[in-house]
Amino acid sequence: MSHDPYDDLPDPDGLDLPDIGPCLGTVIESDRGTLPFSLIHGEALVTCAAWALGEAGVTPIDVGTRWESVVAAEEPVVLHDALCPMTPAAFLNSCVALAVERSAVVVGVRPVTDTVKGVAAGRVGGTVDRSELVSVASPIVLPAAVAASLDGLPSTDFAELAGLLAARFPVLSVEAPASGRRVGSADDVLLLEAQTRPTGRPGISG
Repeated sequence: MSHDPYDDLPDPDGLDLPDIGPCLGTVIESDRGTLPFSLIHGEALVTCAAWALGEAGVTPIDVGTRWESVVAAEEPVVLHDALCPMTPAAFLNSCVALAVERSAVVVGVRPVTDTVKGVAAGRVGGTVDRSELVSVASPIVLPAAVAASLDGLPSTDFAELAGLLAARFPVLSVEAPASGRRVGSADDVLLLEAQTRPTGRPGISG
């Protein structure tokens, strides 16, 4: 039986998330190399992401489940990126609630902190105002009606998927907490582990 690394960390009492009703979800790990299987707090990133989904009240489905079966359930669908392993369950829960309330796709995002330069005619231009930029994190929540309008996921790249969905459906961007940042390297994993060590458990850290 796998050891929950969060059992050894401070765990505030009283985590009581709202009931979001029937909802399906899966952790997307494909097209991400071996990084989803790197360890954070002693467990694979993909495992931590799956725990967060469960704590959020989402019923897990296998990534290989036929899309027709997903649509037939007539429930919202939560796509959680394995590279955002410490996204709090409370945030996932609130994104589902918002998607249902507003009948819109909800996308978790993070502010862009790197300096971004514009490029025109092959030349580097001025600095772009970062306050107008976000990077796609996790989750992406599809209302049941949106899921039914798709033949399947057009992409497993969350940034590309968010753009494709925005071209067809209303999309709401919601800022994820710092612990929900996306990792892109082993160094990122070490940094996220250090940042989440005090409260680390998905659904509690923020």
